[in-house]
Amino acid sequence: MTAVAAQRITSAEQARETAAALAAEFAVDAARRDRDRELPYREIDRLSASGLLAVTVPAEFGGADLAPGEVAEVVRLLAAADPNIAQIPHSHFVYLNLLRLAGTRDQREHHFGRVLAGARIANAQSERTGATVAEIATTLRPDGPPGDDAKFRIDGTKFYCTGSLFADVLAVLTRLDDPRESSGLSPGDYIAFLPADTAGVETVDDWDGIGQRTTGSGTVTLTGVRVRRDQLIARAAAVNAPTGYGAFAQLLHVAIDAGIARGALDAAADFVRTRSRPWFEAGVSRAADDPLLVQRIGELAVTVATAEATFEAAGRAVDRVVADPAAEPAAAASVAVATAKITADRAANEVSAALFEVSGTRSAAADLNLDRFWRNARTHTLHDPVRWKYQHIGRAVLDGAPPPLHGVI
Repeated sequence: MTAVAAQRITSAEQARETAAALAAEFAVDAARRDRDRELPYREIDRLSASGLLAVTVPAEFGGADLAPGEVAEVVRLLAAADPNIAQIPHSHFVYLNLLRLAGTRDQREHHFGRVLAGARIANAQSERTGATVAEIATTLRPDGPPGDDAKFRIDGTKFYCTGSLFADVLAVLTRLDDPRESSGLSPGDYIAFLPADTAGVETVDDWDGIGQRTTGSGTVTLTGVRVRRDQLIARAAAVNAPTGYGAFAQLLHVAIDAGIARGALDAAADFVRTRSRPWFEAGVSRAADDPLLVQRIGELAVTVATAEATFEAAGRAVDRVVADPAAEPAAAASVAVATAKITADRAANEVSAALFEVSGTRSAAADLNLDRFWRNARTHTLHDPVRWKYQHIGRAVLDGAPPPLHGVI
């Protein structure tokens, strides 16, 4: 278990103040960590100790029970400083939400208690072998002696397991296709909550993406891993129902992209003010007084502000669904989040590339590592294609058709 003494956060205001303070701290060495691929173990321990990773724990279990929009704002603040660190707890919050929606009381009490004490959850979800990302080859099979259907076995390999190197618990997505009738489990998708040091689990630091280099997104291999029934949660109750589960998960991705866009804009403005030389035809002594450059900075600022505004609106929509699913259709929240995802995707990629356009040749120096903004934006925005967001939005407008229930919108 994580060897930290976690503080307790009790309000949204405290969460934002804590996130802002940590963001300022993490920003100092963010460029160096990214350049040298130095994994942020110390920083993640600081994040755990701050209490921010427990802010979604329901009040009845001793947590702050913050609304999704507030959690997403914490992530956005961290992402503006270091999007690697901001992405690491994404799955942590998503799977705490799964526990809230689909776990038994004993499961919730156990895992929420551990998280309040500083424990971290990471995903072991994606695979490379299927025809699409939705196919699951990792098997969950009954594996006990005759009459002992409380024991199961997991075998499979997972990739892009963000945060797995820092995790105390791995949330492993599995597929049960051949249950014994006496096991009491129906066929379908299950999440197994496994201690990271469970026998048969191997986590490898082999992530070599061009961006998000220090997210610990390596490979997890599971070979003959024994799991008890009380470690399993069926996904259907959360994913295949209008719970806002997918909208909340996507909102956190929006927060990361919006944070990258803001971080890139701030870096560009600072570089122009302090290091750039004006173009000789402008007839000014400071780059910041070049009217064409001022115009471009203004355009980029509007792009970022638009992304942040749609992000905030989406957060409010998800908040309403979580607070009262009967009063706010989950479909409306999903459409709002899809809209925010499109604007944040556009802002993160455009502004991080335009950083060089407005800053000039000096900004391309390798030691500055300013390309990390674009590399991080381009890598993170590959998670799910915005072209399908347009499809779901268009169908909602034309036919009133709700987005599909598959957990990623």
